Parts: sequence; structure tokens; C-alpha cells
Amino acid sequence: MKGEVLQQYSEAALVLFSGGQDSTTCLAWALDKFERVETIGFDYGQRHRVELEVRPRVLDRMPRGFPGWSSRLGDDHLIDIAVLGQVSETALTRGVEIAMQENGLPNTFVPGRNLLFLAFAAAVAYRRGAKHLDAGVCETDYSGYPDCRDDTIKAMQLALNLGMETRFVIHTPLMWLDKAQTWALAQRLGEDLQVIERDLARSALEDDSVKRLMTIPGVDMTVALPMKAAIRDVTRFDEPQKLVCYLGLNPSVNPSVRQFGPAYSNDSGR
Repeated sequence: MKGEVLQQYSEAALVLFSGGQDSTTCLAWALDKFERVETIGFDYGQRHRVELEVRPRVLDRMPRGFPGWSSRLGDDHLIDIAVLGQVSETALTRGVEIAMQENGLPNTFVPGRNLLFLAFAAAVAYRRGAKHLDAGVCETDYSGYPDCRDDTIKAMQLALNLGMETRFVIHTPLMWLDKAQTWALAQRLGEDLQVIERDLARSALEDDSVKRLMTIPGVDMTVALPMKAAIRDVTRFDEPQKLVCYLGLNPSVNPSVRQFGPAYSNDSGR
């Protein structure tokens, strides 16, 4: 990646922007490449509301941190697809414990989520005249979610182009990057982007539940956020041990959790 010259595209792009680290990096990536960039987010009844809450703050900060991009950043579109949450029995949309399923996937997987995201994004992009879609999916750090795989994205691009008689290009700049490489890309795009991401971290740390979860040994902010999504109200546990057992951090209570760790970090968004 070092020394690579970024190609410039003249067409407009629509970024699937959740407000998290990965999608913020993708937004910066798109602003560095395209002359006009719009964003789209989705409210599907997800329990982890932190990213939706910080989306406007990131969008406000981006042009101020990068004056050269201010003329490129266009409209934001927040789409209500609550029906996805209504038909999904997952830890991200229901008050259930995070666990592995018989099919080998964690129950944080929301079936069809990224497929719907891309379909709605394409519908908006079609209306807005944007050829390029930018998504923060990743096959290197994706918790096994099948709708984050490169093959899935390529198949969706084909289906969307056939179904809409157009030529969308779906970009996935993080597809083959791990978290360290994603941070390196953010650093390459600019120091101000790291400031924005630190602001996101501070927003999370202002949450009393997140701070309380981080008192558990080995739990940092990245782990605490999806934990909060799983339990919502920390205060319903009157004893720390009950919280630890519920989250599966005690192998004697929930040994299946040892297969994949205490929690998942996911953007999509990511």
C-alpha cells in the first residue's frame, strides 16, 4: 500500500455509512477518490444504537477536518428498514444471549442484512445518478458472516446490474485488510481521520454502561460495545457474576462461547 497512487474517479459514489470505524474509513477513501460522495445509513431496529447516534457528528466533522473534501461530501440518506429487525431472531435485534448456532455462525448474524443494504443503496444511487457503491465489508475480519464475502459482493453487483439495467461498481476497500491494516489506511488518508475516530471512541466512553463493562478484566471498548448491544441494560444484573455468566465469559457456564470469544465487533453497516 505504501507509495500507491490513488486512482481518481469522475463519477459520483454512495457510501454505506454506519458511523463506525470501518465505514468512516471507507467514507474517507471515497472522498479521496470521487468528485461527489453521498452517504446512506440504515435503521433496522438494531440494538447497538451508538453508531446511528454518532453518524451526524462524523459527517459534520469530516468536511471541517478535511477542507479539501468539503465540496465533495453531499447528501446523507437514513433509510428506515425496521421490517428487517422484525423478521430477524438475532442477538443484534432481540434480547437474546450471544451464542454460536448449529450452522457454525454466531447469532449476531442478521440474515440478508448486507444484501438488503446493497439493494436499497443501489435504488438510491440509481435515483441520485451515482455509479459507485462503497461498502466496508471485509472477508479477513468478518466473524464468518457469509454476506461479507467477496463472492457475495460480486454476485450482488451482477444481480443489481442485471435487475436495474445499469453498471454499478461495488467497491470494498477493506475486503482483504485486517484491523491493523484498516488503521494504517486511515492513517494514510490523514491524521484528522484518526481524530474523528478518537471522537467516536470518546462518545462510546461517555456511556455509563460501556464504562461499567470495561471494568471486567480483558474487556476494552471494542468488546464492550457489542456486549452492550447484547444486554442493553447493564443495571438489570444485580451482581457482577450474573453479568459475566450471561455474557458467556465464564466457560463453566457457557463453554460454547470459547469457540469465538466473548463478543463480536461489526460494522455494516459494519
